[in-house]
Amino acid sequence: MIKSFKRHILMPLAVVSLALLPLSANAADKELPYTVNVTFMTASDMDTMTESGGRGGAARLAAVIKAERAANEHSVFAYPGDLLSPSIMAGFDKGAHMIELLNMTPPDVLAPGNHEFDFGQDVFLKRMAEGKFTKLGSNIRWGDGKQVEGIEDSKMFDFDGVKVGFIGMTTEDTVDISSPGEIKFLSVIDTAKSNAKSLREAGADMVVAVVHTGQAVDYDLMNIAGIDVVLSGHDHNLQIFYDGRRALVESKEEAEYVVMMDIEFTVSEKRGKRRVKWWPNFRIVDTKTVAPDPDVAAVVKKYADSLSVELDVEIGKTIVELDSRKASVRSGETVLGNLIADGMRAAVSADIGFTNGGGIRGNKVYEPDTVLTRRDILTELPFGNTNVKLELTGAKIIEVLEHSARKLPETNGGFMSVSGMTLTIDTSKPAGSRILDVIIGGAAIDLAKSYTASTNNFVADGGDGYKMLKTAKHLIDASSAKFMANDVMVHVRKMGEVNTKVEGRITIK
Repeated sequence: MIKSFKRHILMPLAVVSLALLPLSANAADKELPYTVNVTFMTASDMDTMTESGGRGGAARLAAVIKAERAANEHSVFAYPGDLLSPSIMAGFDKGAHMIELLNMTPPDVLAPGNHEFDFGQDVFLKRMAEGKFTKLGSNIRWGDGKQVEGIEDSKMFDFDGVKVGFIGMTTEDTVDISSPGEIKFLSVIDTAKSNAKSLREAGADMVVAVVHTGQAVDYDLMNIAGIDVVLSGHDHNLQIFYDGRRALVESKEEAEYVVMMDIEFTVSEKRGKRRVKWWPNFRIVDTKTVAPDPDVAAVVKKYADSLSVELDVEIGKTIVELDSRKASVRSGETVLGNLIADGMRAAVSADIGFTNGGGIRGNKVYEPDTVLTRRDILTELPFGNTNVKLELTGAKIIEVLEHSARKLPETNGGFMSVSGMTLTIDTSKPAGSRILDVIIGGAAIDLAKSYTASTNNFVADGGDGYKMLKTAKHLIDASSAKFMANDVMVHVRKMGEVNTKVEGRITIK
């Protein structure tokens, strides 16, 4: 078993060696020392095709990339993941529109993000095959260790004799937070070490990792795996880091910004040995400052117009503010979280309801007196999840709630909004023993009693780490369940006006 694992990890060496480009004629003609200027362009986590507030979206991203490519032939557009989902349109075509739009100005390399797997392994493979760009997934493998078709481990670029090797990796917890099926994710750090070694042995002067990983892993890639440059997504942060030896770039989200890393490589010779040094400069392009590309904008409009007929239908009105910002729905009780959980519970007549904050995606605030439409609900619940009904003991419910509270005060996509119950979370206690005073139906929870619970099929299948639910008895399973977004729409329509408040369902101390 160990020998087989090593064989798969070392395989990129042979691939890279065969793919190497010969020394370019321009490089052979140059006298030492000489310089080469290369630009890395980074944008990621753009799952929505349209702009918002005059910035972001596929058309503005395309305009930036086209301008940069025209200015410097030595450029690489790297996309560190999250493209196919979640969005309203993705609920209809499983991300096909985003591939069409990105193909109009294709990246040179793309590393899949966790959301590329939201519709299962078959859709992932289909969409990646449709992409007219290189897909790098150095740590993506089938369960038996074989390389996934269409996904490469590395790619080498030659810029006038300066060789830059690229690898791509996807966060290991994709197995918990998405639906990759039989696809597995090897250790990011171990994979980076082995692939970087192979690339350097193949002549790479610099190794770049295009990754969809958390910030802590990004720094480990530099400090432990020895990667020179990390172009990252996943955290939705705008950040630039350079310590004189290694660099890290992340471009926030939705193509609001595109970050440029302009690198001057100096090629020289000392004591008969070739030397390559590099120095970066960084530019942040706010896409509000550029005009949208007209060709891409026309395709975006085509899709947007097709949605409007179905989605811009009024279903109710909110009298109070509704907050779907990530920091809110992933860390505490909100009116919107309560509304969604209530709608789900009412639809299946369950004792309790709970749904994860990571499934609430609008990341916005609805002001009082806002008219609510189908579009609004699908913006908040874009994944197409269904509303399943489970039978759970009180002990199992406590286990669910402990898992929900384990990371507080850190935000967590697995944090649950609840209905039909109240509880207290004591964050001074260690994870696993934080839940106090759970009340269901006006009485203290009975650990031995069975209760009915509504939740979404993603969580019921073990998503966001809720593995304890995979063995629960299904009273309504995913194949028989209705879409949770539709159940919430029905609930809002029945209410007419949303005029509720945070009720103290979840007390955090």
